[in-house]
Amino acid sequence: MTENQILYMAKEAIGTAILVGGPLLAASLMVGLLVSIFQAMTQIQEQTLSFIPKVLSIALILLLLGPWMLNIMTAYTTNLLTELVNFARY
Repeated sequence: MTENQILYMAKEAIGTAILVGGPLLAASLMVGLLVSIFQAMTQIQEQTLSFIPKVLSIALILLLLGPWMLNIMTAYTTNLLTELVNFARY
């Protein structure tokens, strides 16, 4: 394998991870920020208050975007296994 092939595989892996994990992380971040603002306004200092809204938001995102995420991961895996045969020849 050449350096370009290794860099290509790494770039594809990072891009796929960002595409699949990005919406989940963004939803969790936004819900956490909103709950923190709510806690600051009401002066409720309960640490477990943000857990349930984050879990619900992640479950909702998975329900809505799950098939798309599965298609992205399937395409990446198919591409990886197809290219792996070409990389193994060297």
